[in-house]
Amino acid sequence: MLSAYLNCYKIPELRKRLLFTFAIIALVRLASFIPCPGVDPSVINSFMGKLGGQGTGGVLDIFDMFSGGALEKFAVGALGIMPYISASIILQMMTPVIPQLERMLREGEAGRQQYNQMMRYVTLVICVIQGAMFAVAMTKGEGDAGSAVRHAGFGFILMTIISLTAGAMLIMWLGEQITERGIGNGASIIITVNIIARLPVAVVNLIKLVASGSMTGDGNLSTIHLVLLMALFFAVTMGAIALTEGHRKIPVCYATRRIGGVGQTTTVQTSYLPLRVNYSGVMPIIFAGAILSFPMMFLRFLPSNRFVGYIISLLQYGSVSYVIIYGLLILVFSFFWVANQFNPIQIADDLQKQGGYIPSIQPGNATAEFLDHAMTRITLAGAIFLTGLAILPMILMNSLEVPAMIAHFFGGTSLLIIVGVGLDTLRQIEAHLLARHYDGFMDKGRIRSRRG
Repeated sequence: MLSAYLNCYKIPELRKRLLFTFAIIALVRLASFIPCPGVDPSVINSFMGKLGGQGTGGVLDIFDMFSGGALEKFAVGALGIMPYISASIILQMMTPVIPQLERMLREGEAGRQQYNQMMRYVTLVICVIQGAMFAVAMTKGEGDAGSAVRHAGFGFILMTIISLTAGAMLIMWLGEQITERGIGNGASIIITVNIIARLPVAVVNLIKLVASGSMTGDGNLSTIHLVLLMALFFAVTMGAIALTEGHRKIPVCYATRRIGGVGQTTTVQTSYLPLRVNYSGVMPIIFAGAILSFPMMFLRFLPSNRFVGYIISLLQYGSVSYVIIYGLLILVFSFFWVANQFNPIQIADDLQKQGGYIPSIQPGNATAEFLDHAMTRITLAGAIFLTGLAILPMILMNSLEVPAMIAHFFGGTSLLIIVGVGLDTLRQIEAHLLARHYDGFMDKGRIRSRRG
């Protein structure tokens, strides 16, 4: 495997793409350290802690993790790549419903460009809305050292919206440059790098906790607990890889005819139709978290009373009620995503047009029903496993009192994104290596010819 990494820099095109990707990542990380004008950085930290950030496991803490720590500094890159991801999800959900969008994707490169341009416009709208929400929140925010904004007013709100929107659109453009001229999907790599950027801080905090022998509460963190946590981390990572790569192979046969000197001969070629166990990826976790975050953000602006306090305690991150609702939403959205994106009728029609069939299954409606039934059973297993990975960080926070910054790396969206994007990027790099007769990451040797 080490030789494969060294071979990456021996191919000029691959080396150029890798270096370009690293340079763009450095620019994205730089946007996380340039604060927005008009705010007091010394007050932002305490203010974010009160709103549910700074390692508390709240909504802002998760948002801050996806932005690579830019939100806690209220930097120009505080919105990060998430508006672009949200716009992509919105258009993906609307494509099966709106025929114009589906027709646009089928028009080739020109239609794809129009679709991407529409995605940019949706991203711009989301940036303006989120930027306005954060700007208004900053004007009302007060930390332990006073007000978070030096001169609050309409001018500050307008300036903050422009700064945050410009930063997010710049990050979106940099992500597109990675996709076009670098390695991997740019948006996915940016959000992965932002998550990994929090890993060194989490490791340092974990070492400090072990050295002091204390955690956030009354529990104690000993060396044995550290070993168990590391073992659990590797086990959860292997489970996430199995969930990401797991699929069921449905055999598909194609009949071909050959005309020879004696007569016609018919041969059957067999291939496989892979049905992914986790077809929806991390989308159910993102949807469930977004659904539960909106009520909390809305309730904070209401006057405090007994009913509002009860709802806030019910939806408090990490509570038993939150875990139950969160898990049920993930299960529901897993099936919803598959029902929206997986079309067994179209797959059955395509197989029939290509002369393919599933053994022991009649072509047409019978094939569609078989694929629908098989996908439903696979989705159920994948959704249960996905739910377990999603709620594991909250279980660690409640049972072992593991800090939220550390617990996020033991499951949930963070681990699945890191695993999925890492595997996809390695596949693309390996494709470049194999195309130039180099060994991949799973083979030994420096250079090997395809002839032997």
